[in-house]
Amino acid sequence: MKYSLLVLGSPQSTPAVRSALRFAEAAVASGHELFRVFFFHDAVTTGNGYTVTPQDQESLPQAWQTFGQAHNVDMVLCISSALRRGVVNTRESDRYKLQGANALEGFDLSGLGQWVEAMLVSDRIVTFGG
Repeated sequence: MKYSLLVLGSPQSTPAVRSALRFAEAAVASGHELFRVFFFHDAVTTGNGYTVTPQDQESLPQAWQTFGQAHNVDMVLCISSALRRGVVNTRESDRYKLQGANALEGFDLSGLGQWVEAMLVSDRIVTFGG
C-alpha cells in the first residue's frame, strides 16, 4: 500500500509530528511505501534546523531527517507556511536577501501542488493534527 501523510500540528505543542513519525516508521516496517510527507501550517517548523530540543526529549526535526534519509522519503514543507514561520532554504534565503538558511537537509520547500500529487498517486492519505 502506498501512503502519504499530511502533518498539521506544531512539534512543540501537539503530538501530531511525533504520532506521524511513529506511523511512518510502522508503515515502512510493515512493508508499505511512504510516498510523501507534507508538513503544513505549524508542522513546517519540524524542518527548522535551528530548533534546540532539551536533552531529555527526542529531537523531532532530527528524527524526521534521519528517517527520511534512511528510507528515501520525500518530505515537503509547505513553502507559504514555512516562509511565514521563518523556515527558509538557501534558495529562499537568497531570494529575500536573508542572512542564512535554516531548513534541514532532506526537507524540500514546495507548494500545495506536491500535496495534490501525493493525494492522486497514494492509496491512502493519513492526516495528523488539526
